[in-house]
Amino acid sequence: MEITKTNHRMKAPFLPPGPKGLPVVGSLFDYFRDILGFLTRVSADYGDIVYYKLGSRKMYLLNNPEDIKDVLVTNNRNFEKSRALKRTKIVLGEGLLTNEGEPHLKQRRTIQPVFHHQRIKSYGDVMAEYSSRIGENWQNGSVVNIHKEMMKLTLSIVSKTIFDSDMESESDEIGKSLTDLVTLFPQMIFPYSEYLDNLPLPANKRFFNAKSKLDSIIYKMIEERRANPGEKMDLLSMLLEAQDEEGNGQKMSDLQVRDEAMTLFLAGQESTANSLVWTWYLISQHPQVEKKVHDEIESALQDRLPTLDDLGKLSYTQNVFKEALRLYPPAWALARQVKEDYEVRGYTIPAGADIFISQYVVHRDPRLYREPDRFIPERWESEETKDLPRFAYFPFGGGTRRCIGEPFAWMEGIIIIAAIASKWKMRLVPHQSVVPEPLITIRPKYGMKMILERR
Repeated sequence: MEITKTNHRMKAPFLPPGPKGLPVVGSLFDYFRDILGFLTRVSADYGDIVYYKLGSRKMYLLNNPEDIKDVLVTNNRNFEKSRALKRTKIVLGEGLLTNEGEPHLKQRRTIQPVFHHQRIKSYGDVMAEYSSRIGENWQNGSVVNIHKEMMKLTLSIVSKTIFDSDMESESDEIGKSLTDLVTLFPQMIFPYSEYLDNLPLPANKRFFNAKSKLDSIIYKMIEERRANPGEKMDLLSMLLEAQDEEGNGQKMSDLQVRDEAMTLFLAGQESTANSLVWTWYLISQHPQVEKKVHDEIESALQDRLPTLDDLGKLSYTQNVFKEALRLYPPAWALARQVKEDYEVRGYTIPAGADIFISQYVVHRDPRLYREPDRFIPERWESEETKDLPRFAYFPFGGGTRRCIGEPFAWMEGIIIIAAIASKWKMRLVPHQSVVPEPLITIRPKYGMKMILERR
């Protein structure tokens, strides 16, 4: 699509193409009625750069991988977190996800050793054991909500690896608190929602009660680790020991550790659980893929639980997970606010405007992928994907803000798939409505009911 250069002689700003929307509210109603559908439609209709308004916010949707690279990598210092992500500080504080600029880079370097390969590989056994354990409670022919089951499983894993605690007695309450945070959060980032924070609304009460419950658990764990240093080697203990090697060598305060632990807790449970739900859904709809997964697992594992050393033998299973992340990326979109006027394809994006980037849209771009809406794990074995631009596939973000826990997430996803698929098949309950709902991650709006079949 050829785009005309900006005409600086025009009195009014020369805007990229996009939906006109309504007076005052712009495309606000269309957007929130069906976020993924709206982004997909306007990208197909208007091309690499799309302009639309959400209330008073000026939004510029970028769909070309080269332009995305320029924002996230080449010129990343000209951008800061969007208003929506700044609002996540209500829950995550000044954690790695929300911090910016030099403090963010310094923080990332301090925390990076926590995710060193040698540090996290021991967690592979935990992932396999807990995956096997959840299957022991399933019955052949029974119907389960696999979304609820995966949330329970990843909660168990994240509790053990971050806090070295089973938390079984509190799992229902923790799961409810996490669900409340995730499902209510869109209301907290709705335009002008900050003016409603202190009102005694039922949604506000549930949201802040959920946050308070999780805070109390994390601070209790921090207190126990401070009192008994060196006893455990979970991620929380590593955070408490992490030092600022480039500054004064100090360790993190309780508040800093809380912010990082909350970020890891929420991201580690929510992202992986939903990625796995969509993986099971896609496998259940493609019997030929399911057979290849089962054949590979049988050959690689010989009827035992997977370990980190087995990942190299599970290349097709990895491609299945990779393709599921393409269609339903855990981070379905990201946004940046422009600091200084920024040129893209002949258009000037003014300071203060928001740049929006959607992995969900880019991952389904027909210019980048053959049959982009189809689930084809084999595409990752072919020449089709060998020369993809860097930001044609970025389920965990990119640049200096790329998810620090990405290696952990890949390991967890593949090990869980292998451990469960070695014992079970899943069949989608007929006639149920499968609708992706973009919250913090993409959840199945009505859950995902599956019929279990023992292998």
